[in-house]
Amino acid sequence: MLALALCSCGYHVAGRANLLPASLHSIAVMPFYNVSTQYKVADALTKSVARELISRTRYQVNADPEHADAVLTGSVNNFSSYATTFDPVTGRASGVQAVLQLQVTLRERATGKVLFTRPSMEVHERYEISVDPKAYFDESSVAVDRLARDVARSVVSAVLENF
Repeated sequence: MLALALCSCGYHVAGRANLLPASLHSIAVMPFYNVSTQYKVADALTKSVARELISRTRYQVNADPEHADAVLTGSVNNFSSYATTFDPVTGRASGVQAVLQLQVTLRERATGKVLFTRPSMEVHERYEISVDPKAYFDESSVAVDRLARDVARSVVSAVLENF
């Protein structure tokens, strides 16, 4: 029985690796810098990444780099959106594709060593627009929130698995 345990294949569940140093206990999530023209996208990203780190990791998350072992910084480099589908009757856009380009870096505060970097990350989100002016609801802020949650999941997974 002991021989069987020692000869196991080393199988593990994907997505559970944590390749960050064991000495890390806290991460400061700094407000994302926004170079784009999209209002509030950086705020949504900062909140979503902090929330994702809190819910998925053991790290204490705060906004003060002086009280953290590592500091996560990010920048929204570009935000664009364009129509993907049109209503055949009115000719108005009925579907929009939003594209967010950003960069993210996690550094060990004491040494300045880069633990993770993604210098050019791109995320896409598609959303619908009502073509009826009476039923119109601006979906762009909802789409930005969904985009921020998707980015947060991707960033935290990549940071933990370091790829």
